[in-house]
Amino acid sequence: MALLKYLPQELIRKKRDGKTLTNSEIAFVVQGMTDMSFSDSQLAAFAMAVYLNGLNMDERVSLTLNMMNSGDVLSWHDLDLKGPVVDKHSTGGVGDKVSLMLAPIVAACGGYVPMISGRGLGHTGGTLDKLESIAGYNAMPEYDLFRNTVKEVGCAIIGQTERFAPADQRLYSIRDVTATVESVGMITSSILSKKLASGLDALVMDVKTGNGAFCSSYEMAQDVAKSIATVASNAGVPTRCLITDMNQVLGTTVGNAVEIHECIEFLKNPSQADTRLLKITLDLAAHMLEISGITSDIESGFVKAKEALANGSAAEIFEKMVSALGGPNDLITSPYKYLPATTMKKPIVAKCSGVICSMDVREIGLSMVAIKAGRVKSTDPIDHAVGLTEFVQVGDSVSKGDTLAMAHIRSNSEYDMLHKKLTQSVVIGEVAPESPLTYDILSV
Repeated sequence: MALLKYLPQELIRKKRDGKTLTNSEIAFVVQGMTDMSFSDSQLAAFAMAVYLNGLNMDERVSLTLNMMNSGDVLSWHDLDLKGPVVDKHSTGGVGDKVSLMLAPIVAACGGYVPMISGRGLGHTGGTLDKLESIAGYNAMPEYDLFRNTVKEVGCAIIGQTERFAPADQRLYSIRDVTATVESVGMITSSILSKKLASGLDALVMDVKTGNGAFCSSYEMAQDVAKSIATVASNAGVPTRCLITDMNQVLGTTVGNAVEIHECIEFLKNPSQADTRLLKITLDLAAHMLEISGITSDIESGFVKAKEALANGSAAEIFEKMVSALGGPNDLITSPYKYLPATTMKKPIVAKCSGVICSMDVREIGLSMVAIKAGRVKSTDPIDHAVGLTEFVQVGDSVSKGDTLAMAHIRSNSEYDMLHKKLTQSVVIGEVAPESPLTYDILSV
C-alpha cells in the first residue's frame, strides 16, 4: 500500500488557518476529488476553509488547471479548423437566452463555438433546458458527434458530461449543499475548468449583476470578472469580461419553449427583436470576433455580426446545429410542430397606469420555478411548455388593465399565483430610472 503524499486533514488545516496551498498540494486535493480518496466530509471541510479564507490568484490558477485536467481536454488541431475556437459564458439570469443566438452568429462569421452549457438551478434558467424543449434535440451527444458538429456546422451547444472536469462536478455538488457556493475563487475555477477543457483560443464572459443575478452587487460582479479574466489569461486563454445588467427580464419571454420561440423570431426577424436583447447579443458577438482575431476591432466585429444576423446565415446555422444534434431540420420555418405548448394562456394585467420603473427579477424567476419551468433540485422534472411571453420592459408606459405578461400555464391556480407574484414584482410609477446595459468591460 502506497503512502499518501499528504494527509487530507493537514491540507484542510493549512487552508483553515489561512495559509497558501502549493500547486502540488492543490493537485493532491483535486486528485482526491476525482478518485474519491477524499470523503464528502473532507471536501465539505475543504470548501468551507476556502470559502472563509479565499484563494490567492496563484491558487485559483492551480485549482482551475488541475480541475480542467481531471478529465478530457479537447484539442481541435486534428480537425484542421479554418478559424479560431471561441466561446462565451454567462453567470446566468432570467430570460437570458443569448447563447442560443450568439453561437450561430459567431459561427456564421467564421468562428468555431464548442459551447458547454448548464441546466437551470435556483431562479435562473438553463440553456440546456431550453434546447431540450425541442423534440429530438440531444444535449449530451457522443464525443465524436460533438466535435464533428462543431467542425461541420460551426457550433454545438451541449451539456457537461463526465468526461469534462469531473473534479469540478463533484466539488460543485458539495458546495451546493454546504453554503459555500459564493466563493469568488471557487466560482472562477468552476467556470473556467469546464470552459478551458473545451480547448479554446479565446473566451468572453458575461457577468450579470443586479437583483436577478447571482452577483447581486456590482462589487461582487467586479471581483468575479477580474478573477476570471486574470486566471484565464494566466492559463493561456485571452479572456474579456463584460459586466451587464440583470435588473430586468432579458427579452420578452421567460421559460423554455417560449424562449426558443423568441430565439427563432430573433434570428428570422432581427429588426423586430427586443432592443436590449439585440444589443447585448451583438455586443458579445463583436467582442468574441475581436478577441479571437476574426476582426481587427470591436466596431467591425459588431458590423460583421449584424450582417450575419440580417442575411439569415445565423438562422441557417442554428437550424443545422439543431438537426445535427437530433432535432428537426425545419425548426426555423415550423417551430410549432416541435415545441410543446400549454392549452391555457391568460394575461397578467396592470393594476394601475404609469411607467414600468423596476422589477424584482429574482422573484419572477422563482415564480417560474413554482410552476416547474425551473427546478429546485437538479433531479426535478421540467415543464418545458409553461412560461411568460410579451413581458414588459423598464421604461414602458402602461394603462390599468394592460398586459404586463402573458402567462402560459396548466391551471387557474398557477395563473392566480403568477398574477399575484408578478403584479407585486413589477413596480409601476411615474418615471423610470436610467437602465444601463453594460456597466464595465475588463480584460487582462
